[in-house]
Amino acid sequence: MSRFFATGTDSESESSSEDEPVVRAPAPVYTFSDDEEETKRVVRSMKEKRYEELEGIIHSLRNHRKIKDFSSALASFEELQKAYTRAAPVVAKEENGVAPRFFVRALAELDDWVSTAWSDRDSRKTLSKGNSKALTSLRQKLRKYTKDFESEIATFREDPDLPDDDEEHKDTSSSDESDDEDKVKDKPVSVRRSPEPPRRPPPQDDESSDSMDWGSSSSDSSESSDGENRGDVMTIRAKFYKKTTEKEGEEERDRRKAKRREERRERSGKISKKDQADDGGEWETVKGGKGAAISDKPKMFAKDSDIDAALVVKKLGEISAARGRKRTDRRAQLELLHELRTVAAQHNLGDALQLKLRAATVAALFDYNPKVSDAMKPEYWSRLVENVDQMVTLLLAHEDMVLSEAFTEEQEQLVTAPFRVRGCLLTALERLDDEFTKLLKECDPHSNEYVERLKDEVRVSALIDRVCQVVERDGSPQEICRAYLRKIDHLYYKFDTRAVRKDLPPGEETTIKKMERLCKYIYAHDETDRLRTRAILSHIYHHALHDNWFQARDLLLMSHLQETVQHSDPSTQILYNRTMANLGLCAFRRGNVKEAHGCLAELMMTGKPKELLAQGLLPQRQHERSKEQEKIEKQRQMPFHMHINLELLECVYLVSAMLIEIPYMAAHEFDARRRMISKTFYQNLRASERQALVGPPESMREHAVAAARAMRRGDWRACLNFIVNEKMNAKVWDLMVGADNVRAMLGRLIREESLRTYLFTYAHVYASLSLRSLADMFELPRQRVHSLVSKMIINEELLASLDDPSECAILHRSEPTRMQALALQLADKVGNVVDSNERIFEKQGSFFQRGGQQRGEGRQRGEGRQREGWNRRTRNRRRDDERGDD
Repeated sequence: MSRFFATGTDSESESSSEDEPVVRAPAPVYTFSDDEEETKRVVRSMKEKRYEELEGIIHSLRNHRKIKDFSSALASFEELQKAYTRAAPVVAKEENGVAPRFFVRALAELDDWVSTAWSDRDSRKTLSKGNSKALTSLRQKLRKYTKDFESEIATFREDPDLPDDDEEHKDTSSSDESDDEDKVKDKPVSVRRSPEPPRRPPPQDDESSDSMDWGSSSSDSSESSDGENRGDVMTIRAKFYKKTTEKEGEEERDRRKAKRREERRERSGKISKKDQADDGGEWETVKGGKGAAISDKPKMFAKDSDIDAALVVKKLGEISAARGRKRTDRRAQLELLHELRTVAAQHNLGDALQLKLRAATVAALFDYNPKVSDAMKPEYWSRLVENVDQMVTLLLAHEDMVLSEAFTEEQEQLVTAPFRVRGCLLTALERLDDEFTKLLKECDPHSNEYVERLKDEVRVSALIDRVCQVVERDGSPQEICRAYLRKIDHLYYKFDTRAVRKDLPPGEETTIKKMERLCKYIYAHDETDRLRTRAILSHIYHHALHDNWFQARDLLLMSHLQETVQHSDPSTQILYNRTMANLGLCAFRRGNVKEAHGCLAELMMTGKPKELLAQGLLPQRQHERSKEQEKIEKQRQMPFHMHINLELLECVYLVSAMLIEIPYMAAHEFDARRRMISKTFYQNLRASERQALVGPPESMREHAVAAARAMRRGDWRACLNFIVNEKMNAKVWDLMVGADNVRAMLGRLIREESLRTYLFTYAHVYASLSLRSLADMFELPRQRVHSLVSKMIINEELLASLDDPSECAILHRSEPTRMQALALQLADKVGNVVDSNERIFEKQGSFFQRGGQQRGEGRQRGEGRQREGWNRRTRNRRRDDERGDD
């Protein structure tokens, strides 16, 4: 007998052979025919085939989305359309014509991806030509194709977290496959195996016979041989024996599949009645969503654990530790925090722990948005407002509860009063307010969505008021200043109609009084210049909005912000520009034309008021602005409801410049050293004068230029008609508060400045002027005409004297006539030309004369050098001779 088939040592094998003969089973013999193979046939339905085809195309589509391959995505989408057309009979039969959920999910995801790519203009510019065309075609075809599935997509978007129908389909298909496999196994196959040899009976409590267990095919034999007899050699028969049978492996696979199906049903929260009947147990139907029934001891804790505040805080630390890590499911974090908060409420662990969990939820909601520059989704922003509001409610309900960043985790007190919780309510409020501003800037300002989103400002303002109450109770003066500034930011640009009412009850607080109270606290307690500067600018803006011109002007002059504002941050500079623009409008409404022009000149002369007021970006040429700078500037833009009308600003600036510039031009018509008061207005006027044919004005700027030309002629009626008419009223003047008063003020100013222009232009024609005639001509009161003429005489603008008995202005003809002035100008110009020609001739003549002199001087210098050399040689010779004599 060969020793290769022995399991022990040589001596053991010999002794065992002597005791009893060993009967070895013959090796199994497998016989295959040429045309027979071991194959498995799986019978699949038409539904499985069509759905598998759709899933394969959807999988390729998702891969194309990851690499942003729009060309391949377009081709896959066309294949998906054809595949769904082939699957339409199956869908009509199995799903009653309703598209399967996994197909609807794919369409919704593709639509979101295409919409995001289309809205990102910067990324579209970087695409290749093929990808750009493919994106356009894909967008058009997708929008046309999804019209047939609008109801299914809308239903899917209401609750996208529900599982797809294909999961149940996969479960049933897998079970069908296993059943089919069993059926196939029952059928005779082409493999024929010899009958299995009889196994040796197990030993009866004999330890010495363990090594002779020939029939064991499990892992026990290998473990015993490896663990107990490490020095033994594994037999060839044991080495090549199959460890588990096919039947055992199939049973293990079936158990794993059943376990996976059960886990999926538990996650989806739905258990079918058929499964209940098959399992024979009583199951409780669980509804998904907010109303889900959660057991007293959820899976995040052990069954026999005693849930208390320390355990919940420890679990909170584990959940929060995953923040910021790669591949962290942010939505799952929010669900875990909600579940943890529910468990804490069920076990009555106290409001302090609820406050801590709310603060963690707020932080997780902020983390849900991966890009800081993008706006948060509206539904998550609403959840954010609810959580912050609940935090404020808890703090206001408990005076002995303090939420502060000054506390460390070791100093927290969550069980007994006084409660101390680590966190910062003010920071959460500031970020919430910033997210609200981003949401407004993301919406189309001319759509109903913007109006609906703007309604949430009432919630934000109410929440800021409540936070101010908490901060006033528990916060430091600097934190109170920060909270007040947030309140001021939502208040300073709003017009309060109660402020102009005279029948207002004495105890009621208007926005002007509230702004004064908040700003004065910041003036007194702010430790940083930034908050104080912003408070001053907001206070000036609010005063100017309500036509409190003198208060706004005095506050601006006392603050000296004009000298230091260029060193401030960009947002403060934008606020300064907005304040100066509104201050200029206030001055114009009050009739202070020079002050209005001075406030608006610096803003309008740059030609970029839209950018300076953060109300939009102008297109740049030659890459003056990089993409990074453009992205940063877009983040600084103001929401649409806070914009200042740029056309109104330009009209006020041009009218103010007209009322100042035209009389000045008439007074210094022949002065060569005349300066320009408004360069922008002067350029527009000169461009209009250079035109050969001037038609009727159409735009607001053309109306202002036509009015200036009429005023220059002294025609105040035409000037007033160009400035105040139905078109200008609708576009400009009706936008102002007190539009009727503004129009009356404009008529008065135009008549007065037209009178001054008339006197400057035609004074040399008259020997005397009747004040009554001037009053009738310009429809002004006689006292006002007398005042204007007297002022011009005092300022030496008009060489005249007043005769009170006759009410006339006697003009002194010391000024040259128009012909004389033009002759003098011509004489000056001719004299300048003659002087310049003489200077040129002198330069040319001196050049030729200087050339001859240079040649003579050079000859003289050469002769001098020769004489000096001859004298030096003569002296040297004499010195040598004298030495030789010595």
